[in-house]
Amino acid sequence: MASTTQTETPPAPPGGRSRPRPTGRAGDKIFLGLSRGSGILLLVLMASIAVFLSYRAAIAISKDEGNFFTTFDWNPAGDPPVFGIAVLLFGTVVSSIIAMVIAVPIAVGIALFISHYAPRKLAGPIAYVIDLLAAVPSIVYGIWGALVLVPYLEGLNLWLDQFFGWTYIFEKTEVGVARSLFTVGILLAIMILPIVTSVSREVFLQVPKMNEEAALALGATRWEVIRLSVLPFGRSGVISASMLGLGRALGETMAVATVLSPSFLISLHVLNPGGGTFAQNIAAKFGEADAFGRDALIASGLVLFVLTLLVNGAARLIIARRKEYSGANA
Repeated sequence: MASTTQTETPPAPPGGRSRPRPTGRAGDKIFLGLSRGSGILLLVLMASIAVFLSYRAAIAISKDEGNFFTTFDWNPAGDPPVFGIAVLLFGTVVSSIIAMVIAVPIAVGIALFISHYAPRKLAGPIAYVIDLLAAVPSIVYGIWGALVLVPYLEGLNLWLDQFFGWTYIFEKTEVGVARSLFTVGILLAIMILPIVTSVSREVFLQVPKMNEEAALALGATRWEVIRLSVLPFGRSGVISASMLGLGRALGETMAVATVLSPSFLISLHVLNPGGGTFAQNIAAKFGEADAFGRDALIASGLVLFVLTLLVNGAARLIIARRKEYSGANA
């Protein structure tokens, strides 16, 4: 006796006959359950982290005698305890901005070179090296930055002070080695460069060849093809790649702790030694902190957590609200 299988008939395509599609297969149900469960598990984990950070942060902030958002000092072990995130927030944002300004244009240029300019025999090895750089541990970057980058940046700092000191930002008012937010920004730019480059390269390689060939057939130059076909198609991907790089720059710990000379002072002179970031402060003080001090550090970690969520949420809104960023419309 032939067994029957329950089927559903989808709408017939124009000019064609519909085919029965089997439903209720065990494999489909298992895959659906695993996919749905994974998504729910991720949401539960994120919510658990947020609840834990909020609870421990509330304990610390309730006993803080200073303003948590504007105080420059960090002394949770004092009597009374006084601590704030003003310097940490400033240092995290400034160093990340410096890293993004340096890394994103270079990364996009490298990605375009690999995908549209370099010969295939050269593009492959370059892409392989870029991917390898993305896997280098942050502590290795930190050691290299402390031993190589910091000494060599002293000359660059003097040059910037001499020719661009009038901008106030690049005016060097303190004598010392180049353990500044500017150095941290350069190191972070080197660290996020492979991530932004790899993702941007893969997006540029997905540009429909028909679009490029049509532009070339109309007499467009190579740069015009990139400007009119490649960049509009890959814009959303470049934004996503930049946000991935920014996420790493915001939360980078060991490399920053190795290079930066921490101090709880805010200065717009980015070449002066000093400053601090959330991750660097947590790594430096967590081991010697008591129970209340760890709660204070967790409170600063909550701010970093929220800042990262806001940055990624803003990127999603930009892509969703601008339809022309979609590669499908290129």
